[in-house]
Amino acid sequence: MSESLRLRVAICGGGIGGLALAVALTRSKPQHIQVDVYESAPSLTEIGAGIAMRERPWRILESWGLGEEFAKVADAPPDGSPVLGFVFRRSDIPQGFDFHSHVMPYGHHQFHRAHFLNVFVNALPQGIAHLGKRLISYSSSPSSSEVTLHFSDGSTATCDVLVGADGVKSVVRTQMYNEFADEQSTKTKDHHPGSGNYLKEISAPVWSGWVAHRALIPMDKLKKVFEAKGRGVDQLMNTMMWCGKDKHIVSYPIAQSTIFNMVGFVFHPEGEGKRYEGPWVTNVSTEEVQQQYAGWEDAVQDLMEHADGASRWAIMHLRPLPAYSKGRVTLLGDAAHAMTPHQGSGAGQAIEDAYILSRLLSHPCTTRDNLSFALSAYEYIRMPLSQHVVRASRENGKMYEFNSIYGEDYNELGHRLDAQWSWLWWRTPEEEAERAVQVMLGKIERKDVGKGM
Repeated sequence: MSESLRLRVAICGGGIGGLALAVALTRSKPQHIQVDVYESAPSLTEIGAGIAMRERPWRILESWGLGEEFAKVADAPPDGSPVLGFVFRRSDIPQGFDFHSHVMPYGHHQFHRAHFLNVFVNALPQGIAHLGKRLISYSSSPSSSEVTLHFSDGSTATCDVLVGADGVKSVVRTQMYNEFADEQSTKTKDHHPGSGNYLKEISAPVWSGWVAHRALIPMDKLKKVFEAKGRGVDQLMNTMMWCGKDKHIVSYPIAQSTIFNMVGFVFHPEGEGKRYEGPWVTNVSTEEVQQQYAGWEDAVQDLMEHADGASRWAIMHLRPLPAYSKGRVTLLGDAAHAMTPHQGSGAGQAIEDAYILSRLLSHPCTTRDNLSFALSAYEYIRMPLSQHVVRASRENGKMYEFNSIYGEDYNELGHRLDAQWSWLWWRTPEEEAERAVQVMLGKIERKDVGKGM
């Protein structure tokens, strides 16, 4: 196909969602689509520690031909059998006890985040990734079918469709919603939903109220401690949810069980929904982490004692956005629906975004002239589920810390926690992709891009 006829897709952001989309597109229609990834960092790397995958995103990875490579870096490669998902334990007392075990039909599989991203990096064709490219703005006009990207180094690039996969601090989202706001500003000046002021406010990330203390600990070191105290190592090898009032800890093994991944959360209700003052990520001492869990059961004390090199993260999220797309620009992953990590679904949702969007952009009926219909269908399919997961994740955090309407009713909590993941089986990603295609084709036939903003 002539270069002038290829659909040019620019992806801003080289994290999990952006690279997932790039790999999916290059494997689906390599002659039809030109893909460019623009990443501000000098290399394609991930910060953080553990990451979890469940059946839906795993099936997508397999459909891209990457199942075998991801299985090599999984802590326990999935085999389709039911697996213990979480062990919930009351731990903010001297004598802790398990109160629920959550079994998932397909399991809950853990990875080191950097190892996970590397599979995408290795699957990316040469020449697609452009590093050190920090997007500062984009521009387009009604008379042009192109989007022009402007980078901090003074360079520019053009594309037919821009995908903002640039995270919770998304430059793409900020500009998109500033444009939405400017368009609405002549209609109303107040802060009700749909007003210009409201649209600018809602696009900004806010503090969820949680801070997280993250630490990676050599598994051998902890095994020696637990075995010496006669505990065994089940609590180290299982995915544990150590629950307490206003605090909880999630832990599980990664890197083929050589590393113990631990994240301790502390909730500050007075900060929920507000701006977070100070750096979002900072290194902290082991003593600070220990102080947060003083009085908890001995096993937790042993974990905290070994939390060397810990960091503290402000957990930011987005309020539900009224749109993911505008014109030839769309949002993906955290840029669209940044969420708390209490369902372990943020990366999985980004992969689902990439799957649906890649199916639409690579469809033989998609052209430069009807791109808006593809983006409208993507939004129509992905917005309801992704925003449901945002809400469910917050609800999970409340349940883990006995701050939900179910309080400390352990039996009821167990039932409700099981139900929190029911969305995993509502429809398969393949069914959603087929539905998205039908929505797009219907819009093309009717020339109906949808109401949007």
